[in-house]
Amino acid sequence: MELRHLRYFRTVAEERHFGRAAARLHMAQPPLSQQIKQLESELGVALLHRTTRRVDLTPAGEAYLVRVRAILQAVDAAGEEAKRIGGGLEGRLVVGCVGSATYSLLPALARALRDQLPGVDFAFRGEMLTPDQVAALRDGSIDLALMRPPGHATEHGDLAVATLREEKYVVALPEDHRLAARSRVRVADLRNEGLIVHSGHGRSAMHDAVVGLCRKAGFEPVIQHEVAETSTLVTFVAAGLGVAVVPEPVAELVVPGATYRPLASRARMDLVVATRAGDDSAVLARTLRVLRGQVGA
Repeated sequence: MELRHLRYFRTVAEERHFGRAAARLHMAQPPLSQQIKQLESELGVALLHRTTRRVDLTPAGEAYLVRVRAILQAVDAAGEEAKRIGGGLEGRLVVGCVGSATYSLLPALARALRDQLPGVDFAFRGEMLTPDQVAALRDGSIDLALMRPPGHATEHGDLAVATLREEKYVVALPEDHRLAARSRVRVADLRNEGLIVHSGHGRSAMHDAVVGLCRKAGFEPVIQHEVAETSTLVTFVAAGLGVAVVPEPVAELVVPGATYRPLASRARMDLVVATRAGDDSAVLARTLRVLRGQVGA
């Protein structure tokens, strides 16, 4: 028995006439009649009651037709599902984000993905430091990372990394801080200021960037607090526990008591997108197109 036998039987049962069924199937009537007889012979039961003018279903044929329709519907649905998954229209994908992307890019990206790829189950993990995202890509916990440059390419040859955009820096300040009255803040103005930074010891690209900015300006930073999450960092600033240098998109995070001023510097911090090298998932390819549309890359 093959699927074609089931399709032949369904068509004959619906048409109640071999001639019309053969025409609908684009085949001659004698082969169709022969195929149905083979099916009945294999089942060992008559499915059709034939007369010179029409064809009727036997009770066994009525019951068989119900099952055949369900089987063929399931087969067709499986084929459509396979096509949609193969075309990147269905599936599951997990996106990781650094803090600044969590607040500035993630909301609009999530809406765009929901609108353009409604059949894909997306999950998001925000406030992830770059080393954590690299580890999550490698163990399969996430499929796409929005993060800071992960370091030397030779150390990350198993990842595909591309720059999405360059981000300016701003200074997060308590609202009553003396520097909050200025339109711009210089790096030199932060000498002797207690700084709140992301975790050091290779855990955060922002930590190294802030330390580098200060040293380039001729002073060693006074690090008051190290935190893992950007929301905690801005909350500490709002509490008057120090000031912070952060990428400009962090200003999208509004915390009462904190304000932002541009940093007078040409320095920039890249936001990159990273995936596992060689990942040819159609869902991933479609997601990347939506992402680049959001950032204009």
